Amino acid sequence: MTALPGETPGTAGTDTPEGDEPAEATDAGAPARTEAPDSADAGATDSGASAAGTGEAVEASADEATGSAGPTEDTGDTAGAAADGEGEGDAAAPALSEAQAELAAQRELRERIAQRKAAKDGPVAAGTKLSGTAADLLAAVRAVESGTKAGTEFFDSHLGTPTPRRAAPTPAATPRRPDPAAAPVERPAASPEAVDAVRAVLTEGGAPEALARPATGTLGEQAAELLRADPWQLLAVPGVRPEQADGFARALLGAGCGPDDGRRTAALVGWVLERAALQGHTALDAEAVRAALAERAVPDPDEAVRHAVEEGVALVFQEGAEAGFEGEGDAEAGDPAEEGAPEGEEADAPEPVQVLLGLDRYALAEESLADGLARLLNACEKGADWAEAAAAAPSPSAAELIRTAATAGLVVHSGGEAARAEPAALIAAARGLGLRALGAAHSEDGRRRLAEAVGAPEAAVTLAGLLSGTEGPGRDEDGALALDLLVVLDAPQLDVEGAAVLVEALADGARLVLSGDPGVLGSAGAGRVFADVLAARACPQVVSRTPDPGPIGELVSGIGIGELNQVAAPGKEVVIVPVRDAGEAVHRTVQLVADSVPRAFSIPAADTQVITVGHGGAAGTRALNEALKQRLNPGPGRFGGFDPGDRVVHVPAPGRTVPGVVRSADAEGLHLDCDGTPVVVPQERVEAVVRHGWALSAHQAAGMRWPAAVVVLPGDAAAGLSRPWVYTAFGRGERHLSVVHGVDQALPHAVAQVPAPERTTRLRPLLEALPTPDAAS
Repeated sequence: MTALPGETPGTAGTDTPEGDEPAEATDAGAPARTEAPDSADAGATDSGASAAGTGEAVEASADEATGSAGPTEDTGDTAGAAADGEGEGDAAAPALSEAQAELAAQRELRERIAQRKAAKDGPVAAGTKLSGTAADLLAAVRAVESGTKAGTEFFDSHLGTPTPRRAAPTPAATPRRPDPAAAPVERPAASPEAVDAVRAVLTEGGAPEALARPATGTLGEQAAELLRADPWQLLAVPGVRPEQADGFARALLGAGCGPDDGRRTAALVGWVLERAALQGHTALDAEAVRAALAERAVPDPDEAVRHAVEEGVALVFQEGAEAGFEGEGDAEAGDPAEEGAPEGEEADAPEPVQVLLGLDRYALAEESLADGLARLLNACEKGADWAEAAAAAPSPSAAELIRTAATAGLVVHSGGEAARAEPAALIAAARGLGLRALGAAHSEDGRRRLAEAVGAPEAAVTLAGLLSGTEGPGRDEDGALALDLLVVLDAPQLDVEGAAVLVEALADGARLVLSGDPGVLGSAGAGRVFADVLAARACPQVVSRTPDPGPIGELVSGIGIGELNQVAAPGKEVVIVPVRDAGEAVHRTVQLVADSVPRAFSIPAADTQVITVGHGGAAGTRALNEALKQRLNPGPGRFGGFDPGDRVVHVPAPGRTVPGVVRSADAEGLHLDCDGTPVVVPQERVEAVVRHGWALSAHQAAGMRWPAAVVVLPGDAAAGLSRPWVYTAFGRGERHLSVVHGVDQALPHAVAQVPAPERTTRLRPLLEALPTPDAAS
């Protein structure tokens, strides 16, 4: 092992990683280091749903669409907009006509939808069976889309005032909304008859029979009939590519299908949006969707998008429409000052309308979340006297957090690992005042660390356990969580759907504190809840002033501000191990875990976590796990590739990673010990949800810490490195960090110049429309 902080590593490797994990595509990032530049594993190219690996215009278009003007239905250029806006004689008309054309087209489209659905005897339109808040939200969204209501009217009436909580019609013990992440892992098994029927259809269409069970699980018991009527429904099955669905459709339909088939184009729009959600987007610019469809040989992308909206596959949203309406009103009024100031016309012209397309599940989640946060902001109960508790706080930042939480229903707290003591102090203070206070972490490791900091095991739960009812105080008579204060740690890991469920579960008057480190990787699911709440500044924010201690803390703090500093590590807390290629990277990693770290720091291999950029490649998680298994727990893998004693991770739901150890296997399935909790994974689910866990991606490791961490950066990882990836990976070790470094200058470049990829979401503008009573920073 080489401990040379200033040494220049050898030639970077050239291995190109291969991956097939859509949810891990964003993991590809690059770890940061003190001096020696590193190159990151190109794990970002993990196949399947990875943004970089798609080869289509989806991701590229999404990136370009961030600041683009809303597309028009025709040419999209100024001349076309002017033609659409004929009849507007004033100077501002050309700038407004783009929005007018879009709105007019949507009104016409909505009329056609209404006529078409009125003539149908089949199922009702999507969303019409909703009730309560969800129905109100959907109606409001569609009212804005159709132009019958201005966006300001919706924001003011719907979000500006707290919405009274309805009493739950079910007994208090039954949660009003099940949490998908906390629900039992195994779904009810599909009937053998349904699976056999789907297998027959797949065989007829030349598709792999192995898709029969996942297709039945995704499409339901009627999957065979659905696939026969619309073969492109196969795209809804995870992992299926458009070209595969096209071949399946041709085999079933023959000459009766083509690239412009409405069934195909609608399925492609849904597929594009689903893939965008895997990259964290809750919506995409319409132009990005059209570009992706064009890449898939769709002859008329505009018509394809209109058809998909008509079929209920996607919802349409307009960003910036309010500015357009205001500008239009001014122009129609014929303001002399406007007409006589040619130089000011362009400066005063309204911003163009950006048209977004999104799936209804994420649209409703964002609307519901914004509504719930507004309710918490406006319904805070301030009866208790927190002054004495704040005075007794262990640090100035903890005192500030306690004082802020005393007067606000929603608080955002940000800081590094050392700052986790501050929400722990808040929970202890609230419990001392007789309040029902609880902290929720995303992992069992985070729960255990929080419980130790609070000094009360019952004061900390996992978020999944809290929402499922297996941990925590349960529900009150109204179906809400029986809590006065809830602190959510590692809040950047919250996706928009999980956050919406959580906020809806809180009673009026409860306090919610979102605490986390804004520098880490975002959620595995769609949305950027923590970042959006921070950016909107709709509630009080407390920024910790407690620095992370030691050489690792100093290194990670510098990375957070874009600096890869050389740190003094007299106790070898940080060690750099230069390597020339991926093969050497694997060899040195095994040596570190099995020999060097245990010998130098008395940290056993079971307490050392390997973190690398991607799953594929010569030094990805698969290759590293295979090498580590052969060294640490060799065996034939007689239980589906696993042996007793194997270190594994269980993924019960997308975005949730639970470390464990294999204990045994029998007819029931694979028996795991997950942090002291016995888990049995049925045989048919083992391949899908259990993997070896000596090496993880940074996304999988987020929210957890180990006594020692070994971050592996082979030469082919450079393309996947980013500052958040490096920040997250380097911060996982408590006592020791080894960096297996083969990326040369790619590491400091990533830290200084490669931020997290932008996610397109709608939560921030919704929150910015909220009144901000005492939004102290």
